[in-house]
Amino acid sequence: MSAWIRQVHRWLSIIFTATVIANFVAMALGEPPAWIVYSPLLPLFLLLFSGLYMFALPYATRWRSGRSAAQVK
Repeated sequence: MSAWIRQVHRWLSIIFTATVIANFVAMALGEPPAWIVYSPLLPLFLLLFSGLYMFALPYATRWRSGRSAAQVK
């Protein structure tokens, strides 16, 4: 499951980057429609959740095994 989340996170970052670039291009051409302006928000929120999951994963694994941070060092 962790490998799947990492792959989704990578693809979401590519989609987010593409929507931000499209946003800047649309702004350079004039007043962009609202759907272009707000299009980076969905991938950004999904990146937030997948990134938080990957950040918390080592701590959750350590917590489940019963080891404390002092025992690891």
